[in-house]
Amino acid sequence: MAYQAEYIWLDGTEPTNLLRSKTRILHDEISEPPIWGFDGSSTNQATGDKSDCVLKPVFHCHDPIRGGRNVLVMCEVMIASTGRPHATDTRAACARTEKKYADREMWFGLEQEYTMLRADGTPLGFPEGGGQPAPQGPYYCGVGTGRIMGREIIERHTQACIDAGLSISGTNPEVMPGQWEFQIGPLGPTAVGDQLHVARWLLHRIAEDYDVIISLDAKPVRGDWNGAGCHTNFSNVAMRENYEAIINACEAVGDNYMKLVENYGHDIQSRLTGLHETAPWDKFSYGVSDRGSSIRIPWQVEKDGKGYAEDRRPNANCDPYVVSRMITEVICESLEPKTGKKVKKAPAKKAPKKVAATTK
Repeated sequence: MAYQAEYIWLDGTEPTNLLRSKTRILHDEISEPPIWGFDGSSTNQATGDKSDCVLKPVFHCHDPIRGGRNVLVMCEVMIASTGRPHATDTRAACARTEKKYADREMWFGLEQEYTMLRADGTPLGFPEGGGQPAPQGPYYCGVGTGRIMGREIIERHTQACIDAGLSISGTNPEVMPGQWEFQIGPLGPTAVGDQLHVARWLLHRIAEDYDVIISLDAKPVRGDWNGAGCHTNFSNVAMRENYEAIINACEAVGDNYMKLVENYGHDIQSRLTGLHETAPWDKFSYGVSDRGSSIRIPWQVEKDGKGYAEDRRPNANCDPYVVSRMITEVICESLEPKTGKKVKKAPAKKAPKKVAATTK
């Protein structure tokens, strides 16, 4: 009997890629989804005279919406003429970094915030036709009519992620009306990106049935409202064994803070203002239990003397492959593999003294 495979990929839309997908009918004897093609000229990934791009399956799981043998297939985009990753593909670089530092066993847990919008662009819970709801306060992890909106979508999405076999680890209402969060992980740098994108796709797809738009904008509503982030929890073997490695990892990120934050998603300056549980986008800090710092060390981690840290700066619209790759590179290049101590750099060689030429 034939079954359906939904091929999912990221397009070339700027400044933030959009998810695309299309369905392929496969037959019983095909157990692994094969490569496929698409029109890259319609996704900002090719020109009309050389329009073919290739979808290379990298991860697949059960399709919880269609059920049966049907599958969801996350793909990389490849250039048809060379077979190499497309310029818009960020997964390949992430996979190379993960392989290079495989002995460090980097783990990531991503907290995906998002906002549910009506067709007119206003969040669920905001008055239709304009105006403001009651101020922030009762919505975070709240319950009850007037405080919580869109719960039916959340319940369906959560169960869909579980049925798909994704590593979803929790959900909760967020600080602004119509804003929610789900968490994926802990997983390796590449796998966490694969699964977050499939979970995002499922969320968009389920929301279609309710005529609800899922927004990953960093600051969907201007003013005295929280933005939407993708807080990134990270650790390696050394961090999971000793607290000093966590401090050293935070300092390594701090040494590269602008390099990282510039790749953490579009419009990050509007969200990281120093208000609404954020640190300023152009400054770096870390602290225990401090949601106003760039990196938060959970109180339980300090108490246990080991664990992980949370980079609170990535936007809801960030590319998880880019975020996990860059954090992996920064930490693994700066710290020793087993102890997590700072890498001792060889002192720079002094240039030989110049000796003035003499004549006899």
